[in-house]
Amino acid sequence: MASRFCERCSRLLKQITTWLLRVCREVEQKVREVFRELCECGCFRSTPEKDVFRRMTQELAPVQLLDAQTQLFNRENLQALNRLANSENTEEQRMAALCYLHLSLHLKISLPDDFLEPVMTLLLSHDLDVQKTICLSLVNLLVKNKVCRESVIEMGVLVPMLELFQSCDVAAQCHSCACVTVLASSELKREALLVDGVRPLLALAKSYSSGVQRNATWALLHLTQSGCSTRIMCQAGAIPVLVPLLQSSDSEVQFYSCSALCNIAAFQEHHSKLLSIGGHFLLKSLLTLMSSSVERNSSQACKCLQTLSHNGNSNSSALQSGYGLNLRLNSKFAFSVTFRMYKKTTKVGHKHFCACAVAIQEQLMELDCVLPLKVLMKSSSPEPALSLLSVLSAHPPNNFVLVSEGILDEMAPLLHHNRSSPVIVTRCCEIMASLGSSSIGQQAVLESQCLSGLLEALQSPAQSDETLLHVTSYLNQLMTSDVLKSSVSAEITSDQVWRLVELSGQRNPQLSYNSVAIISKLEMTDENVLLLKPHHSSVLDRLILFLREEDVKFHHLAMVAIANLKKDEEFLLLLGKSEIKEQLKKVLGQRTHQL
Repeated sequence: MASRFCERCSRLLKQITTWLLRVCREVEQKVREVFRELCECGCFRSTPEKDVFRRMTQELAPVQLLDAQTQLFNRENLQALNRLANSENTEEQRMAALCYLHLSLHLKISLPDDFLEPVMTLLLSHDLDVQKTICLSLVNLLVKNKVCRESVIEMGVLVPMLELFQSCDVAAQCHSCACVTVLASSELKREALLVDGVRPLLALAKSYSSGVQRNATWALLHLTQSGCSTRIMCQAGAIPVLVPLLQSSDSEVQFYSCSALCNIAAFQEHHSKLLSIGGHFLLKSLLTLMSSSVERNSSQACKCLQTLSHNGNSNSSALQSGYGLNLRLNSKFAFSVTFRMYKKTTKVGHKHFCACAVAIQEQLMELDCVLPLKVLMKSSSPEPALSLLSVLSAHPPNNFVLVSEGILDEMAPLLHHNRSSPVIVTRCCEIMASLGSSSIGQQAVLESQCLSGLLEALQSPAQSDETLLHVTSYLNQLMTSDVLKSSVSAEITSDQVWRLVELSGQRNPQLSYNSVAIISKLEMTDENVLLLKPHHSSVLDRLILFLREEDVKFHHLAMVAIANLKKDEEFLLLLGKSEIKEQLKKVLGQRTHQL
């Protein structure tokens, strides 16, 4: 049948029909997709699980009243969280984990123990994101003390935590490490937790993966914060694992292992295990680490060696073992018994510890520890090197080597450039006091620029009384040597004399005593007479106060100072007009009466 339309119209109608069919199919497809997404949204399909998520995430943040927060923890919400946690749908598990994360950030009250059940379920999820989120939530709740640590331990979270720690995800490892570390501080069942947790951590620390080693040593470091956990770690074999890690190619692993060993070394009872690895392996590894280009690693190695070498920490093991001074005891009898046990323990232990520390120092000197120390003294953080040198110089047999190696020459620039640093000034004073006890040491002090650096440190207005006590005490000690007294007398300036006079009037009696003692030893050369002249009245006032003191040492020092200063004729004239003569007669009369 022939068409009523021409060829052109037929073609146009066919085109429009085809186009309309295509458009209708596209619209149908689009409508189907939109409705599919709408059906999946909670706005069109409300469930108890979605309701509890919305309530806890939307209502908890603005809630300020504790009663209102308490109402959220009802049976209906608990059942909904359990259904979400036990769901095979990963999105629903994530929803439950996010709900707990929200709780951990906004909760003002403690989380009821019943609500811990979904936490354990989520920790066992096969989805890593769910595990990470719930683990972070648990860390937040533990740190804020919003959940009972004992309940968490009894729930059995350690196993999934350690499994999570072995994952390749850095965030998962960090969260699980933090959780185990916080739980380790719990008193209840802490020993069982540590025993179960330390061994897997030690196994992970032996991993060939630097990332796993890094996280494992980080966790082990945090477990060395107390004597109890440190003891359990050492019993589990931590020392043979940590010592080789000092030679790791990863600087983070080196730092964490060295810091952990430093904490362990603070307890004398572990020294035998630390040093039992043959060939002085620990000391050699620490000395090698001292030469590291990573400054914090070299400093930490130095601190560890100082802790091992120190003779003064013998009380730490007694205090940690239960024989220490328990000041919280209410019974005087109990305190007396504890104190006697403490003295007996420390008296026996001190001899052994001193011998052990001396042996360590001798080994360090044999291993040529001075060279890396000199290098570290030139770094931006010389304090650890100076602290170790202070310990080494306190042992007289070491002094000849230290002086011969030029330690004082290296120390002089430190005093000049860091005269406002209390730690550097104090440690330098301790080292100079020890090394200056011999004639060769005094000569080395004289040849170095340490004296001028010490006098400059005296002038620094930023120094505390404690630091100034060290400086004035050492200067006073120096001036018992005629050679060094002449050197100090020649180098002292008018500003430094003024500073000594100022310090002699301080309320701190020992600081005042040291300052006057230095003035009393100054050689009365023409230059020093001129330097002291403006301060005659102030010095006389100080000496009168000294004569009024009850302590005889102040009387004696005042007389010595008068005998030295009266070599100046002007001071002698001023002395005759002062009331100090009457005060001297009174003191002499008292002493004669006592005799």
